[in-house]
Amino acid sequence: MVKVSVMGSTGVIGKNVTFKLARADTISEVVLFARPESIDKAKGQSYDMYDALAAEDIDCLLTPSCNYEDLADSHIVLISAGAPRHEGMSRRDLAFVNAKIVSNYAKQISIHAPDAIILVATNPVDVMTTIALDASGFDRDKVIGVGNHLDSLRLKNYFARRLNINSSEIHTRVIGEHGDNMVPLLSSTTIGGIPLKYFIREVELDIKEIIQTLRNAGNTIISKKGATEYGPAYAISNLIITLITNSHKILTVSLYLDGEIAGVKGVSLGVPSVLSKKGNAMIVPIHMNDYETKKFQSAAEQIGKLTEEVRESLKEE
Repeated sequence: MVKVSVMGSTGVIGKNVTFKLARADTISEVVLFARPESIDKAKGQSYDMYDALAAEDIDCLLTPSCNYEDLADSHIVLISAGAPRHEGMSRRDLAFVNAKIVSNYAKQISIHAPDAIILVATNPVDVMTTIALDASGFDRDKVIGVGNHLDSLRLKNYFARRLNINSSEIHTRVIGEHGDNMVPLLSSTTIGGIPLKYFIREVELDIKEIIQTLRNAGNTIISKKGATEYGPAYAISNLIITLITNSHKILTVSLYLDGEIAGVKGVSLGVPSVLSKKGNAMIVPIHMNDYETKKFQSAAEQIGKLTEEVRESLKEE
């Protein structure tokens, strides 16, 4: 019996993640955690979801709650609560507001679900991962940010669509910041087992245009429909199910580093991780070219600076 709690369940991402998890064979209960003023909305969503689940003969317990005690025995607690990003806003614009929410929730998780894995989706996710780690006091392998998993899926999708090749043949990864300082690992990207640098000699592929599209993906979607929704929700659900099923897949998530990649320490950034039911089983060592290494270290410097500013702001509260 597997229990997952979603903090921020009435938000756009939270409700989609909740419904996706409720339909998963591996999950028996999902807690729709909400603030007291939003609990009726959480209840309404659970009723609506039950109707949909009945059509597929799925029996998953949905528990709307604003009581921290209901987090008890959760295998994973997702923190997706926080101020949403609007058109023209960077993820960093949300840092100081969302840090208070994430810090408070992480403290409550440590009290009521001390054996859980914390998965952080609130933006800016790399900074919030460190804030959740600080507040919870958990081992760093049990506090994971969604990091660049969605960015990696997007890049995989862009290559597949432009080349008209099945996405399963595209093996690529984005690391670093989930934001402007993301680092696509083009040097190790392969298509059908062929390194990208050899593949593009035979086809017309505008790499610069693809990377720019990747960096602007979130803002592009927000400008057209008001919010990102399905992509983040499915990426997050994918991470949760990977953790629960102990599949040991390598996915790119935000973790607090201690020199494992490019000598970076004391900051959370997106890196390849072997995910297990205990959280991060291993940060995968990777080879980068000089340009990618410098970009990764630059991302670490900038995220590290913002993280320290946010930490100081919390001390002033």
